[in-house]
Amino acid sequence: MKLKHTIKNLARSLSFKLVLIVGFTLLLSIAIWAYFNVKYQKEKVLAHIVADADRLSNTIKLGTHYAMMLNAKSDIRQIIQNISRQDEVKNIRIFNKKGEITYSNSHAETGATADIQSRRCSICHLKKLLPIEIKLSERSWISTSPEGYRRIEVISPILNEPGCSTSGCHVHPGGTEVLGILNVVVSMAEYDRAIFRFEKGIVALAAFNFFVPSVIIFIFIMKFVTLPIKKLIIGTHRIARGNYSAAVEIEKADEIGQLAGAINQMGKEIGEKQAELNRQRNEYQNLFEQVPCLITVQDKNYRLIGFNREFSEKFGPKLGDYCYQAYKGRDKKCETCPVEKTFKDGQSHFCEETGTSKDGTVTNWIVRTSAIRNVDNEIVAAMEMSLDITHRRQLEEKLQKSEKKYQEIFNNIPNPAFVLSKATLEILDCNLSVKPVYGYVKRDIVHKSFLTLFNEDEKEALASQIRTKTVIHRVRHLTKDQRRIYVDIWVSPSDYNGQSVLLVTTSDITQRLEAEQQLIQTGKMATLGEMATGVAHELNQPLSVIKTASSFCMKKANRKEKIQDTTLFTMLSKIDSNVDRATRIITHMRQFARKDDLKLVKIQLNNVLERAFEIFSQQLKLRGIEVVWDIDPGLPQIKGDADRLEQVLINLLVNARDAIEEKGGPGGRHEGDKKITIKTGIIDHNTFVEVCDTGPGIPDAVRDKIFEPFFTTKAVGKGTGLGLSISYGIVKDCGGSIQVKSTSPEGTCFILKFPLEEKE
Repeated sequence: MKLKHTIKNLARSLSFKLVLIVGFTLLLSIAIWAYFNVKYQKEKVLAHIVADADRLSNTIKLGTHYAMMLNAKSDIRQIIQNISRQDEVKNIRIFNKKGEITYSNSHAETGATADIQSRRCSICHLKKLLPIEIKLSERSWISTSPEGYRRIEVISPILNEPGCSTSGCHVHPGGTEVLGILNVVVSMAEYDRAIFRFEKGIVALAAFNFFVPSVIIFIFIMKFVTLPIKKLIIGTHRIARGNYSAAVEIEKADEIGQLAGAINQMGKEIGEKQAELNRQRNEYQNLFEQVPCLITVQDKNYRLIGFNREFSEKFGPKLGDYCYQAYKGRDKKCETCPVEKTFKDGQSHFCEETGTSKDGTVTNWIVRTSAIRNVDNEIVAAMEMSLDITHRRQLEEKLQKSEKKYQEIFNNIPNPAFVLSKATLEILDCNLSVKPVYGYVKRDIVHKSFLTLFNEDEKEALASQIRTKTVIHRVRHLTKDQRRIYVDIWVSPSDYNGQSVLLVTTSDITQRLEAEQQLIQTGKMATLGEMATGVAHELNQPLSVIKTASSFCMKKANRKEKIQDTTLFTMLSKIDSNVDRATRIITHMRQFARKDDLKLVKIQLNNVLERAFEIFSQQLKLRGIEVVWDIDPGLPQIKGDADRLEQVLINLLVNARDAIEEKGGPGGRHEGDKKITIKTGIIDHNTFVEVCDTGPGIPDAVRDKIFEPFFTTKAVGKGTGLGLSISYGIVKDCGGSIQVKSTSPEGTCFILKFPLEEKE
């Protein structure tokens, strides 16, 4: 029993556990190291033996080379016998292509035939590979001899050299690449014995490294850890029994010595804290009187058997008064009494109460109760603590009135207003104006995504804009009945029920845009009227060519004269090209007159200029106006609407033409003075188009008014006053700007600027 008890204590001791862990760690580390070391040594020595065997094969082939060239069979046998006398060399065999052993150090094997279907022969025969193409690792293998030791076998090809196919030799056909195989068998017995000795040494080293450090660690722990810890345990037991002055005597500077000092200091401080605790017990009793909240102690009949100073000053009660009389102004118990509940179940209860203070003002409290028990765990009283919340209650009433007022304002905003979650864009709230614009009542749209109102292909892009921009103009929305409307959106960050939200208001601009579209279309029609003469002249040219060619063919037909094939082909080609030219002019006019929605896409301003000039060039030629081009061929693309910008440029060319003719008056000026300059380029990260004329210029007094609707500097009946106003709106919609630069009386320049696109 004593031995069993000792072993049990030893197993529980810290020193035994540390020794066991450290010893096991050392043993595991050495075992892992030994495993990989032995494995490495085996692989290294094995590779060395295989390489030596392969070199021996090459040596044998070199030694027998001359004898084979002379077909001296006795010399070949003698060489093989001499080399096989080495202890490590067990067998040397030469196989011909049929698998027969032609030479061997063992005469009994000569003439025997190998199994070509065996695994070793299949390396060459079944894979249909030449032995010279096979790696050394595949041409060598380990086998076990009948005596029980291991051995390495290596095969090496005997190649057909040019000298073997001459008439002086035994004549092998020139097309044969391999004449036979040399097989060398080397013993691994000495290698296995060396490895076994190495493994025994590793095991002995592991055992030594396990036991010796374990014994040293055990002795060290017993002396420097276990014995001091026992003293520490005895000292802590003394402190637990209340003997705070008994010290643990360990005179060391290490961690255990520091722990002993800490335990001694702990005992001293616990004694001091106990004395302080006794002093504070009386002090906390006095603090009860000074707590800045209302505290009462009541018996089962709801009479006051104690209260603090705050309660006394506020209500002026006397001991023995009923609580509901003292500070609630009642003549009977409250219908919902937390003190009553505490007496019933002994739990703490909570409620809000209203009463009248000593000065007659109405007061609100948050009331909390707890049970007071005697030594027998019986409830003998209840403590009620009340916190005055009158001021907070008044603020809550004001806040409710304020929220009601702002809710009414929110609901009566004439534009639709939405409260969106900043993270998900979910509609958290909306006002009553949503229904007349979108057709949704509040319950149908709240908790849906705001993106429900957008077209499917625009949701992703506009979701990003809603989170980053404050104003988004001209956005397409879908109503409940899938009717499309256009709105402007204003976004403002805000807080709603403690979370970050976006306050979004929309304004229906559908009717305004329809009016703008009508004005733009009116401007297009006016421009088409201005271009009628030039277009007619432009169409006359291809019609004249067609007329001439057809008349020529008709004359030839009337005269029954044959038209040469080359001439007929030329005439028909002219007719075909001029029909195409007339078709392009009519198509361009039809596209220009078409009423389209604004679509911002990547466009090239130079191409828009060329289209505008193509449809208007004849107008300028007929009036003898020279057009000077200064175009940047590398102009980058911008985002805009090509058709609408073409309308702007045509309008500027019309104004330039009219200004030049106005300055010339009757009789006109010299032809060289009639000039329109068109220039494009890049300035200040903007692509610009500049249209300048040599007209009379714009007076400074009216320069600020030229973009206003229905304002014109032309004579009565010659202008509507809508051209520049419409152009201004189109350029703004494309994200650009239009400015006028007048150098009266030297002419006028209009400059259009568009921001360059940011590179992705």
